[in-house]
Amino acid sequence: MAQQSPAVLNHIAVYVSDLSKSTAFYGSVFNLKEIPEPFKDGKHTWFSLGNAGALHLIQGAKNDQIFDKNGHLCFSVASIDIFIKTLSAKNIPFEDWPGKAGAVTVRVDGVKQVYFKDPDGHWLETNDAK
Repeated sequence: MAQQSPAVLNHIAVYVSDLSKSTAFYGSVFNLKEIPEPFKDGKHTWFSLGNAGALHLIQGAKNDQIFDKNGHLCFSVASIDIFIKTLSAKNIPFEDWPGKAGAVTVRVDGVKQVYFKDPDGHWLETNDAK
């Protein structure tokens, strides 16, 4: 029997309550490029994540959910300090892993990371991993 190649990530779907608000948030905070989506039903936004695949925002969530920080999406940036300036300019509060407001976690390997929430409360991590 032939061995199958390893699977690759195609996309990540995030269920959101306000598609236009979430589209603006993800597009502006992470500078993501919107890509064509096939449904054209007003309930989806797709963003390119480069070689990692795509991010699909899907309208319809109830915004009364509470999410655990352990279940998060992570994006890497060239400079965490520059990224923090973006968060501050947009009045988006961030914290370190233990939850200290405005703080940065430095992992044992030297990678800096911050955590914050999207408009629906989904946890997001941004780090400067190379």
